[in-house]
Amino acid sequence: MKARISLAIGFVLVMFLIGCHGAPILVEDIPRIPKPEKPEYSKPLPPGEFALRKITDPDEIPDFTGACLDLSNLKTAIHNSLNYLKKPSSEQYFPYSDIPHQQAEDSLKAFLKLIDDGYSGEQLNALIRDRFDVYISVGCDDKGTVLFTGYYTPVFEGSPKPGGRFQYPLYGQPEDLVKDSEGNTVGRYSGDGIVSYPARDEIESSGMLKGKEIMWLADPFEVYLVHVQGSAKIRQPDGSLVGIGYAANNGHEYKSIGQQMVQDGKISRDQMSLSSMIAYFKAHPDEIREYTDLNPRFVFFRVEGGPPRGSINEPVTALRTIATDKSVYPRACLAFLSTTLPQANGTDVLQKSYEGFALDQDTGGAIRAPGRCDVYMGEGDTAGRLAGQTYKEGRLYYLFIRQ
Repeated sequence: MKARISLAIGFVLVMFLIGCHGAPILVEDIPRIPKPEKPEYSKPLPPGEFALRKITDPDEIPDFTGACLDLSNLKTAIHNSLNYLKKPSSEQYFPYSDIPHQQAEDSLKAFLKLIDDGYSGEQLNALIRDRFDVYISVGCDDKGTVLFTGYYTPVFEGSPKPGGRFQYPLYGQPEDLVKDSEGNTVGRYSGDGIVSYPARDEIESSGMLKGKEIMWLADPFEVYLVHVQGSAKIRQPDGSLVGIGYAANNGHEYKSIGQQMVQDGKISRDQMSLSSMIAYFKAHPDEIREYTDLNPRFVFFRVEGGPPRGSINEPVTALRTIATDKSVYPRACLAFLSTTLPQANGTDVLQKSYEGFALDQDTGGAIRAPGRCDVYMGEGDTAGRLAGQTYKEGRLYYLFIRQ
């Protein structure tokens, strides 16, 4: 059967090269269709350039009407950003391009007033276009392409003490960790000065953090998920919930283990999702360390009260908080998303077009360069399902009040 197929393909190819009328066609005369390049979403900005470009053509400004019909939780998120911008420490990150700190703050206050005054829908859209300058992200290709992914706050069972099924720890920040003025880890103290902090596999195998455990979970992959998401809620044996928040990391770059699992044939590319990874490791717990050790980044935590917080140390809000690379995007500012996001429909998850306002309040280990944006999907299992199925291109805009 295989030989017949090969002969048939060969005959078609010969006929194509000869042509319908028997005239020979040179191979070099056949137009070559270029193979589409895979987008490099984490492509860094060229030196001296900014992630945002001001839109000067009114026809290129998006229609905000749909987003102006649903403003739920937006005021809360704006107030959280304003709390951050009131702190003197926030001023060091401005001006951003031609946007001074005062304009960033005034932009949020002006938008908040429009909401408080009762504007929505077409009226609010018209006022935004009249009073705000709109900037678009240059994206990964200088054409505005941004990959949107999702993250969430998992809720797991755990205990502040080891015992029974709770054998897998989350660790607090070690005393020898060294950070720079921006809070980035640069290494640890040793007899030779400051050296790089060990990668995940060495930390896990050496037991070097013994005594720094702050919480114990029942599943090693759940521990890894808390590292990836950056926060969690832990349900204690007495039923109470304790918040676990990000404190620091070991200074290594994040590496996705999902890509390697696809390459190894563990999960097909079209089936790859957070839920499929969880199911796989439930069935193959002996493979967890094999894959998680491929990601050298290791996260340290602290116990904290209240809601989960972003990198600006303010609470995050479902669908209203985004995480971006804070070395190229402005902290706490008002953004507008135009993409496709998953929505829960009973036990099903549907992909639907989405347009909405959000605040840039967080960052992430895998979120690098202008071509990436992470959308906070909320807390718990449903949010986790949605976050695990968020992977679509779109456009990212920022709004600033005209001065």
